[in-house]
Amino acid sequence: MLDVNYIEDNFEYVEKQLNKRGGNFSQQLNKVIEKNKIRKSILLKVESLKSEKNNLSKQIGELMRNKNLDEAEKIKIQSLSFDSKITELDEKLKEVSKALINLLQFIPNVPNENMPIGKDDSDNYVVRTWNNGDLKKSNIPHWDIASKLGLVDFESGPKISGSRFLIYTGKGSKIVRALADILLTRHTNNGYKEFFIPLIVNAEAMYGTGQLPKFAEDAYQVGEQYLIPTAEVPLTNLHANEILEKTQLPLNYTAFSQCFRQEAGSAGRDTKGMIRLHQFNKVEMVKIVEPSYSMEELENLTKDAEAILQMFNLPYRVVELCTGDVGFSATKTYDLEVWFPEQNKYREISSCSNCGDFQARNMMTRFKDFDGKVKLVHTLNGSGVAIDRLFAAILENYFDGEKLILPEILKSYFNNEEFIK
Repeated sequence: MLDVNYIEDNFEYVEKQLNKRGGNFSQQLNKVIEKNKIRKSILLKVESLKSEKNNLSKQIGELMRNKNLDEAEKIKIQSLSFDSKITELDEKLKEVSKALINLLQFIPNVPNENMPIGKDDSDNYVVRTWNNGDLKKSNIPHWDIASKLGLVDFESGPKISGSRFLIYTGKGSKIVRALADILLTRHTNNGYKEFFIPLIVNAEAMYGTGQLPKFAEDAYQVGEQYLIPTAEVPLTNLHANEILEKTQLPLNYTAFSQCFRQEAGSAGRDTKGMIRLHQFNKVEMVKIVEPSYSMEELENLTKDAEAILQMFNLPYRVVELCTGDVGFSATKTYDLEVWFPEQNKYREISSCSNCGDFQARNMMTRFKDFDGKVKLVHTLNGSGVAIDRLFAAILENYFDGEKLILPEILKSYFNNEEFIK
């Protein structure tokens, strides 16, 4: 959530930057400003009444000490008349403050000044590519390879759970388990602390990272709680409502989890295969950092995700998202896109974002600087990486028409076998 004072003090800049996202946020921003004026007006009245009541209380005390009981009683009656006014204004203040927060929760983060301007993912800027000198071509999709080798059951998943669910079988199950282990081992060896987190979180945690209320239709709700759409939610919320010491930063966290997303807005997209599932597997990375280092930490986070693809020798590219494609909570994002031979294109496998203090303000995650001042942290998150998509990319890039050649790093999990046939 944006700081309403920041919006007021920098209205033209915030309006200009947000409108680069492809919508028109001017009306929403003006509503925020108007609502905040009402809030401040009520607050001023409440504080004035409370101040007057305090002055009367002092007068009562003075009169009581001087034994002027009749006059003290008169002022006491006058003082009591303030209570109902204060209570009424306090209720109005709560209502207006709640309405203001609700408005703010639907306004996305401000894109950084240097973000490429564009309408959608076709306008994203390619930052760099890796190992793309001789990109493989194929006409066999990963789902056909997985079925042929008995690694995935694409029919039983929908029978049991509905569309966009699948079941890994036999060596396919083992590959998923091996991939999770390889990814976590790499990240923990690189300074990330591993967690095994709950798959169900409270609404407050979803609000904290910006999944609610904007993306409620994409979430799986369980009573008053939610299945996590990503391990980013519990990991980032670990320090909600806390004040950290500066010496604790940066905090680098990682977790493997199953994730759940209805993706209501993606009907008709990637209905086949392992790219877009309602239940998927992912290793997540989260950083909680001092604000002055957050852009540097975004570069580090992205390199940590890249390292995974390099371990599997998969061609990929890094793109910086444009204003029309960047996520709701992010002020800057790099996507890693891995090569899919059958589709003859790169597909997203990781998204690494700097959210600035956008999430921290929701969660009230702060740190105490060396000068004793309490400030909001910056939060970052990135896939390290999406396991189902990594599996699919391995299938298409390592299948030779008859068998799946195992990447070198996977061989030890399969008794040093060279392939799966």
